[in-house]
Amino acid sequence: MKPESSRLPHTDNAVFGPLRGGAQEPTYGGVLSFMRRRYSRDLVGVDVVVWGIPFDAATSNRPGARFGPQAIRRASAIFDGDPQYPFGMDPFEHLSVIDYGDCGFDYARPLEIRPAIKSQAAAILDAGAHLVSLGGDHFVTFPLLEAHAARHGPLALVQFDAHQDTWNDDEQRLGHGSFITRAVRRGLIDPARSIQIGIRTHAPADYGIETIDAGSIDALGIAGIVARIRERAGQGAAYLSFDIDCLDPAFAPGTGTPVSGGLSAREAFAVLGGIADLDWRGMDVVEVAPAYDHADITAIAAATVVQRHIGALAMQRQAR
Repeated sequence: MKPESSRLPHTDNAVFGPLRGGAQEPTYGGVLSFMRRRYSRDLVGVDVVVWGIPFDAATSNRPGARFGPQAIRRASAIFDGDPQYPFGMDPFEHLSVIDYGDCGFDYARPLEIRPAIKSQAAAILDAGAHLVSLGGDHFVTFPLLEAHAARHGPLALVQFDAHQDTWNDDEQRLGHGSFITRAVRRGLIDPARSIQIGIRTHAPADYGIETIDAGSIDALGIAGIVARIRERAGQGAAYLSFDIDCLDPAFAPGTGTPVSGGLSAREAFAVLGGIADLDWRGMDVVEVAPAYDHADITAIAAATVVQRHIGALAMQRQAR
């Protein structure tokens, strides 16, 4: 642990400290931005933006994911200014990361929410930042993919999930179980390069996306799953979408549509470590519903997913 003297706020910013470098406050106090990053809308010189999307009107079962960004931020305080595991370093010495706050939209105008998410995400991407989004239900991934594909072209989607999310869809619906259908039809993702991990429900279509169901995980092992993802996604631009219900409810009870028999947190993090060097252009973690959580188990898992992703980006930067 750092000595107490090193945890005092920096004089140039008494609340958040400098843009670079780790946390300066104890884990139990202070302003709860994501991993103590500075709250800012200034994108100049920023490498990574963490952004909340507090939307859950598209959920088909238990609501509450609108409170996911708050819960994930609160849980992320456990990652203080010490070297981050498993990287053994402070990622914020290599990346300038800010917490951009939350997406703004009028909850009473549901059909305007998708374009609001898309346009605000596009503005962040146009500034050259890597966007990490905190949901919200899984519908929010569709406008995020719209914004990312407009900048990078069709993406390899690496989706951790209990559900395929390929139900029928049309422009008037808001459904968290059909964003894949819409993304494929719009050409936002390349099905031939996309893969889903942890699936343990049936859906009407797969659209040519490779699926690793939860029942195959023991036979494949971590190395086998990693190899399948790497072979599928290749060297091109990729997007990571992590639905927290990919994890077994023992590790993520706080979600709207829990399904028993999923990955353990350790298995998921091991897989993420094996694909850390893919060409990531953005990511999201979704479906954290803290009202159903216990002792922040789910929120901590979600915060760790983001922490691992930021660490992976820092390792890529360090290797250049």
